[in-house]
Amino acid sequence: MEPAPVCLSVGIMAWNEQDSLPRTLDSLFRQTVFARLAARGQRCEVICLANGCKDNTVGVAAEVFTRMERGHPDRAGLSARAVDIPQPGRNNAWNRFVHELSAPESRFICLMDADIIFFNPDTLYNLVAALEADPEAAVATGRQFKNILFRKNKSLRDRLSLATSDMTGTIAGRFSGQNYCLRAEVARRLYLPRDLGATDDGFLKAIICTDFLAHPPEARRIALAPDAGHIFEPYLSAGEILNNQKRQMIGQTSVHVILAYLRTLPPADRADLAVTFRREETRDPDWLRQRLDQHVRSRRFFWQLFPGILGFRWRRLRELRGRRRLTHFPAALAGFIVTLLACWQAHRFLRGGGRTSYWPKAARGAWPAPPIGSNPAPGNP
Repeated sequence: MEPAPVCLSVGIMAWNEQDSLPRTLDSLFRQTVFARLAARGQRCEVICLANGCKDNTVGVAAEVFTRMERGHPDRAGLSARAVDIPQPGRNNAWNRFVHELSAPESRFICLMDADIIFFNPDTLYNLVAALEADPEAAVATGRQFKNILFRKNKSLRDRLSLATSDMTGTIAGRFSGQNYCLRAEVARRLYLPRDLGATDDGFLKAIICTDFLAHPPEARRIALAPDAGHIFEPYLSAGEILNNQKRQMIGQTSVHVILAYLRTLPPADRADLAVTFRREETRDPDWLRQRLDQHVRSRRFFWQLFPGILGFRWRRLRELRGRRRLTHFPAALAGFIVTLLACWQAHRFLRGGGRTSYWPKAARGAWPAPPIGSNPAPGNP
């Protein structure tokens, strides 16, 4: 009997995640998307993209997948496999998944991190349903919640972290690289250059909201699926926060440089970036790195890495209403100071020849998962 056609391809980004992966997979296989697709005569494939792993991520994933394919109640609607990608790098894993590993007939491409937990069992199906219901949307996303939101007794550090998330939530058309779903025909026109950095969501947003730089940005091309979202463990120590912000600044600088380059190309070259970027990398694998080096050398001061560095924290604060502006001011001030320090570090790092693949691995501890189906109210620090 022929297996049902794949409707949704789910790629799990995993880099040395043997400890966090079992909990994430348990959350994933509680999703209703498998039963719902099976009822439609369709299937969801799950592929663990273990890139550059030095631990047993592949073995852990393979063991869970074998068990699920044999005993999952909705196994008719799923298939799963782990792929060992020797070359480390999120962008390379993304390209391999979208262009080589995912089923050609798949209508939707979903990416997720290997250390998140879904709080609603309908999350993945709701992402698919949001795209099916809105033909103008190219990507669907849910809400992101820090696990500290569920703590009964929150510390000052917890409250500052949650207030920062609350301000980030004012951004129109925002979506997180931790979990999102793309239309397959859009995803396959995309390609992530090797030196893009670790901000694939920022690059994808810029391309998707402008329809490959053909129109002014339109946030409605990103659909916020109702009752969809996940929980993650945030960076809380000063060192981890600063390292993460440094990574973000490197990535946003790369996005700024690559978008400036794309605007010089004819519309035909921008319309299919998978073809354009592959051609560039075949011609010169370091083409983007060279442009980035030129950009950084031409910027005398660290706050000139990309536009808006000095003001984006305050613009987010200004979007808040009433007393929330006052209560969230300490978080905006702390975030502004961290941004300045991170930009200074990123500027020195890039001028010194540092690689855009910079991604420090943070320590992760065990934390209790909230009850499945709980739906935290956003913006409640």
